[in-house]
Amino acid sequence: MNENYLPNCCTPLSECWPLPVQMPGVRLISTQFDPSLFDPTAFECCAIAPVRGVAKRQTEYLAGRICAREALRQVTGVAGVPAVGEDRAPVWPLDVCGSISHGHGLAAAVVAERTHWRGLGLDIEEPLSAERAIRLASEILTQRELHSIASTSAEQQAWRISLTFSLKESLFKALYPLVLTRFYFEDAELINCDNSQQGRARLRLLIDLNHDWPAGSEIEGQFCMFGHHLMSLVHIPHQSSQ
Repeated sequence: MNENYLPNCCTPLSECWPLPVQMPGVRLISTQFDPSLFDPTAFECCAIAPVRGVAKRQTEYLAGRICAREALRQVTGVAGVPAVGEDRAPVWPLDVCGSISHGHGLAAAVVAERTHWRGLGLDIEEPLSAERAIRLASEILTQRELHSIASTSAEQQAWRISLTFSLKESLFKALYPLVLTRFYFEDAELINCDNSQQGRARLRLLIDLNHDWPAGSEIEGQFCMFGHHLMSLVHIPHQSSQ
């Protein structure tokens, strides 16, 4: 067993920060993975507890945990591996916050000390096709969000729907560990974002989650295209007030 072992299904770890705004104290580690190269013995070689599932599921989980371990090592000096909680969310050390995402051959993790950041939410998606985006729009967007894109082209609508989906996924990952209350796409809205394939964004809660996070709370995020992947990050500063 070797904590530094990298299985053949993963490319060398990258410390590239593709997002437009660098976040002080936040470490982002990523790797590309290929399920066709997965070997079940990789979990033991990496000293990571295995998960059940098809090769794709096992590979993306392994790749995500490898990224998380390196990010934790850089932030804390200890190369720990987040366990899986009863709610299936990663269990991070008490003094850090973090997030893991994987999909379409890319895995990544972000980690930071809680003295600087209360919550981080990372999401990786493949942008939706125009046809699929339109089909899913009413499940992802609120009526106000739907109205805001009604006069745009099909291509522009597909991008905004994809971006809104990803940012809301990141919002959930950032906030859920703080509120321990599940919420859904209709419970938040994207109120502002840069009109490009990378930039900043702002979201607003539409429901009360708890005393600290009432309806109307606004949270910042950012996004970019990282190769052919859409990556979004929602970040909640330690001193955040709504």
